[in-house]
Amino acid sequence: MSRPIPLTVVQDPGESLYAAQPKIYPREIDGRFARLRIVAVFVLLGLFYLLPWVRWDGHQAVLFDLPARKFYVFGLTFWPQDFFWLACLLIIAAITLFFFTALAGRLWCGYACPQTVWTEVFLWIERLCEGRRNQRIKLDGGKWTREKILRKSAKQFLWITLSLWTGFTFVGFFTPILDLGHAAASLSFSGWEGFWIVFYGFATYGNAGYMREQVCKYMCPYARFQSAMFDHDTLIISYDEARGEPRGHRKRGVPSVLAISTLAAPPSALDGDSGSPSASGASRSPPSANALGDCIACDACVQVCPTGIDIRDGLQIECIACAACIDACDSVMDKMAYPRGLIRYTTESLLSGRVRRIVRPRTAIYATILTALIVAFAWGVTHRAALIVDVLHDRNALYREMSDGGIENGYTLKLVNKTDLVQNLSIALEDDEPALRIVGKTRVTVEPGQVANVPLTLRADRDGIKGRRRVELLVRNDDDSIHVEHKSEFFAPEEK
Repeated sequence: MSRPIPLTVVQDPGESLYAAQPKIYPREIDGRFARLRIVAVFVLLGLFYLLPWVRWDGHQAVLFDLPARKFYVFGLTFWPQDFFWLACLLIIAAITLFFFTALAGRLWCGYACPQTVWTEVFLWIERLCEGRRNQRIKLDGGKWTREKILRKSAKQFLWITLSLWTGFTFVGFFTPILDLGHAAASLSFSGWEGFWIVFYGFATYGNAGYMREQVCKYMCPYARFQSAMFDHDTLIISYDEARGEPRGHRKRGVPSVLAISTLAAPPSALDGDSGSPSASGASRSPPSANALGDCIACDACVQVCPTGIDIRDGLQIECIACAACIDACDSVMDKMAYPRGLIRYTTESLLSGRVRRIVRPRTAIYATILTALIVAFAWGVTHRAALIVDVLHDRNALYREMSDGGIENGYTLKLVNKTDLVQNLSIALEDDEPALRIVGKTRVTVEPGQVANVPLTLRADRDGIKGRRRVELLVRNDDDSIHVEHKSEFFAPEEK
């Protein structure tokens, strides 16, 4: 008889999902990637906050007018019948994300994600009101004094103001923002407008002010499936363990392992004509057992990380690739007179001494699909029909026999004017149908964005048509800029 295997439950020494997470105080850092993030924040938030105020052809440049069922996007008007193109645009956005992730890792997370952008702004406000990292830690750990109350109150006031302005701007993409501004001035919001302003303002306040890294670590699904799009040639942020270990404190001016290895290496070990050692560090080893690596164990990379991870532990799903650790490490390397790049953008292939391949099956497939979708979207949007014509045959009777022997078919002509102009339309039959004629009016006016249901009767003379005949209706405006042909069926008694 088999014996049961005893199992022991061991408490995970790491973080627990059910325990309160300690607050992270990311240290401010200056560097090339930090400046790039600042540019991204100003560009993206500038577009978000300013676009609703831009006018185009007499109306808001970007407006998703749900009650009127119109989407205005820089001179283009989209109708419910154009929902296909909206779906196509969302597919293009998804493929673009996949393509750039396979090529350059989590650029979206580090520089363009709304959570990253608004968190950065909320951190600026926090630093403005409460000071630098050590000052904030000391302020939170100290007693409530007059200064602490004033600083915390000023931060909350600015946070709430920015959050409400964000909610107001967001609703301004769906309600004309000038009308929304007048309603705000008189506090005469509709119930739904007020609800969504408060809702999105509260979401911004909570996510960027308090949840911050928790959204990236536990709520965002992208961190969970992005590894499926990575390969050995995907650009990631990595710590050069071969160069940095063993880490340890030392005085400024002590030669690094990289410098010692360079002096001890034969000329054949140098890359190219520059005389610099291999950037991968995969084959480099310390010259002696007592030598320290380039990492001085200052923990600057941990202090600046907005998610509180240690990049030296390897690639982690919490890493949003913001490159703050690169700026921090490079500044330390500059002070120690060591070469930069201990933490850097690299790939697994480069770290292992292989050549990086940018063009590979994964990126080639993404690029091909993305190019095809963009071309199809651009052609489809610029060649959309300005008028939708639909002909519905009378369902009650296929045909009517008149007293004089003529045959009539009844139809309903549905006309959808997708332009912003009044259209005076004429309805006619093709010239090759002499046996048929239209009974009733052949002129109709359709207002911009309106749907007109026009009753239409076609009549055939005695013995003019037998059985079933395909007919073609022609609808066009006065200057023939709109010219739509639509096929239907005319029914008459079969020949006896």
